[in-house]
Amino acid sequence: MLSVGSALPSIVLSNAMLAEALDTEEEWIVERTGIRERRVGGSTTDLAARAAATAIGHAGLEPEMIDLLILATSTSGQVMPAGAALVARKLGLSCGFFDLDATCAGFAYGVIVGAAMTRAHARHTLLIGADTMADLVNPNDRATAVLFGDGAGAMVLGATDGGDHLLSSHFGSDPTAAHLLYASHDGFIEMRGKEVFRRAIQAAVDSIMVALERAGVGPEEVALFVPHQANARLIEVLAARVGIPESRTAIAMEKTGNTSAASIPIALDDAARSGRVQPGDVVLLCGFGSGLTWASAILRW
Repeated sequence: MLSVGSALPSIVLSNAMLAEALDTEEEWIVERTGIRERRVGGSTTDLAARAAATAIGHAGLEPEMIDLLILATSTSGQVMPAGAALVARKLGLSCGFFDLDATCAGFAYGVIVGAAMTRAHARHTLLIGADTMADLVNPNDRATAVLFGDGAGAMVLGATDGGDHLLSSHFGSDPTAAHLLYASHDGFIEMRGKEVFRRAIQAAVDSIMVALERAGVGPEEVALFVPHQANARLIEVLAARVGIPESRTAIAMEKTGNTSAASIPIALDDAARSGRVQPGDVVLLCGFGSGLTWASAILRW
């Protein structure tokens, strides 16, 4: 892992705006989700390119030095070509590319795939998590309208003299839960929130414990835990069950909402810019989402 970067739309959608439209209270939204505002607007590929350009710049690389581009997204906005093609064109890349869709777990999946590709072939892999979720929410559905926002985050993976930065990983799925969170025929998100919460917590805890065991690392050795930013209550429960305190958990969703595949790299970039992670630190990533999908990755920063 060489660098990170992120990008958010300029339009702010506050709780006050949503509370008026949904006939609810601002504090109800905060208590239920931990979100005070979210960013909306722009295209997935534009946001992805902005975040990626920042990550490439922080890594000190030129576009021609990127050998592979992976775009983790569920909202590229087109059937073909892959959204990664548009991002590559915006960045001036001529490398291999593909989209990866594991919904909110997409970035964590991408870290695992990107590390494998870097070991096998690529000198530098550009991994992006980007989604524009605001277009998928029914503005009249209080359960989902308050949750989601738009954004992108990126990471450059590369082999270094220090060796492989991915210490361990674990991923899995429960397709019997696919009906609990999905986009319906009208394009809106449908979610059975309580059941998603219950299953996501259990799957994430199990996945994290396997990854920690494979890395030979205890929860007390994790310098920074970066979970998918689904909602604050879920993160609080998850961190407590894993045994990682809030002081070592990255939470950025208060001002971004749930940005799906973008949420982990946005929170990671925010933590890195705040100086919360230092070279040599152990960083734990965990994503979980529709499908039901989940993935955990343990990195040496």
